[in-house]
Amino acid sequence: MLNRKNLSSSIWKWVYCKRYVFRSFNKFNVVSSCLFIMLTVIYGCIYLYKAIPPVIIDENTNIGLKDSDGACDLYDGTWVVDENYPLYNASQCPFAESSFNCLANGRRDDRYLKWRWKPNNCDIPRFDVGVVLEKLRGKRVVFVGDSLSRTQWESMICLLMNGVSDKTSVYEMNGNKISKKIRYLGVRFSSYNLTLEFYRSVFLVRIGSVPKHSPKRVRSTIKLDELDIVSSKWIDSDILMFNTGHWWNRAKLFEIGCYFKVNGRLKLGMSTMAAYTTALNTWASWVENMVDTDRTRVFFRTFEGSHWSGQNGHTCNVTQNPLVQSKSEYSEYRSQFSDIIKEVVNNMSPLVLTWSP
Repeated sequence: MLNRKNLSSSIWKWVYCKRYVFRSFNKFNVVSSCLFIMLTVIYGCIYLYKAIPPVIIDENTNIGLKDSDGACDLYDGTWVVDENYPLYNASQCPFAESSFNCLANGRRDDRYLKWRWKPNNCDIPRFDVGVVLEKLRGKRVVFVGDSLSRTQWESMICLLMNGVSDKTSVYEMNGNKISKKIRYLGVRFSSYNLTLEFYRSVFLVRIGSVPKHSPKRVRSTIKLDELDIVSSKWIDSDILMFNTGHWWNRAKLFEIGCYFKVNGRLKLGMSTMAAYTTALNTWASWVENMVDTDRTRVFFRTFEGSHWSGQNGHTCNVTQNPLVQSKSEYSEYRSQFSDIIKEVVNNMSPLVLTWSP
């Protein structure tokens, strides 16, 4: 596989907004994150592996196993209790980060693990690990994004490990322990010649230097017109999945001195949404020009729920039931990201698969 030692020199450059301290994820919003991760992995398996031309999947697309009326909207449904869930035990999976294992960290009830999404007019096929492993045999699957992309990567590994009898044949290729601080992680299923990799790239675009004579408040920059320096490592893959969104806010940008740069010029007055749009267009151009979409199936996940809740953003609201979408300020903020993603993807020449939580 690729030599990851060459990445060491770039790791320090990648420390986003140099004085930002990575906080410990001791708890997270179970329903809005755990269930979403499980659901999107199942969705991915439905669409990734069918021998059909790529299509755009969003809330307006009717696909799936159709009912007697011939229509299926995966996003029109409810959460139902399924006693056959969960699909894996996080405590028995060595690739599930311990801080995200709610039961192991003291949660006493397990009912939250039993929820399954049920479209109103059809059914989502149950995850069949044997079928999925065979379809992924000899493939390279790459996840690129922030911590929510990493937890989805972890979840998929744990799902697939249920179908492997020799657990020692599944290993992290560099001997790394799963951690949010490591920029690259790669797990190999040797008996299937399959690799599942994760690249931490929370903005997808490149971190840049501070131009001379910049105001003192500028401590680092994000080059919106250049993709991440390690993007060349993503190209040679069979399935490529992206996400970005939660780092595009004032707390992780302006308040600690991160500003945007385009064509080598500092853009102090640019809003986060305008910057996000520019970055997404840079990503789209890269896909169109660098990725062989005849071979590689490309996905982009729309904006999803955070690990955290509460006014300070670091409170675990230990809920029993799935959260109902509300017309809150956060929901509107989230919708803006998803709308930008869909607009950019719809304008791309190679169609990219997208899905919404």
